[in-house]
Amino acid sequence: MARTTKPVTWYMATPADGIIKHSRENGTPLSLADAVGQGVIDHPDPCKNKWYDESRFSYFRMVKRVGEVLEDTGIWPVTWPVRLWIVEPVGETGNWSHKHYPYRTLSHQIRVLEETDAWQALGRNGRDVLDVIEHQIPERAVQWAADWEADPAGMRKRREHWRLCRTDRSTSGMKANSLATNVAFTRREAAGQMWTKLLAVAKAEDTIAQSGVGGSAVNYASSRASGLATAAHLKDRFDDYVLGSLRGIDLDNPVTATA
Repeated sequence: MARTTKPVTWYMATPADGIIKHSRENGTPLSLADAVGQGVIDHPDPCKNKWYDESRFSYFRMVKRVGEVLEDTGIWPVTWPVRLWIVEPVGETGNWSHKHYPYRTLSHQIRVLEETDAWQALGRNGRDVLDVIEHQIPERAVQWAADWEADPAGMRKRREHWRLCRTDRSTSGMKANSLATNVAFTRREAAGQMWTKLLAVAKAEDTIAQSGVGGSAVNYASSRASGLATAAHLKDRFDDYVLGSLRGIDLDNPVTATA
């Protein structure tokens, strides 16, 4: 039996207002929200030499791996919510490099088919990531900062052991973070993972901003928030030995490290 080719779904992301960030910066704001179901949309300022950046907004950029849709959007600093759109390239398409960007395409015309759930931009576990950021990190960030303030020297030593040493319960923090980064790139969810970390750090920092704790305590709480959210992002990619390290179980309840 002949194999059928699955239709390709292309995605674009915008800030909450629905306007492509690069288009606003270029002085030619284009709203994907207003373009849904409106037929073919022409680029307002297309590049003459394809596919060169002749301005901040020279072509439409879209991806077929939704976990990479937040790459190169121009949205900075990272903010949530964003909006996620299913689009269709029309006419001639291009790419910066089919070898290095096989998941991306560029065009001067698109159709905006529909808006879809934004959590997908954070990867297939995006719902869990947002739950951790919104409902777990605020309370836990306060405790993490308090733990550091209560015993800075002890916590510094404990964190160094966690970073370098594995235990019977979890691998080293350095190893866990390396594995997490590698999987994100190979699974084409690197942008989703980066946003996961940055959103988690921002939530932790906002939570304890007025608490009066020192910079080292803020840094510690932020790193714990990043690890906890990353574990949610990759919860079905690793076993508890790696996920436990990302969650910092040996920072909360230390055990004897092994070589």
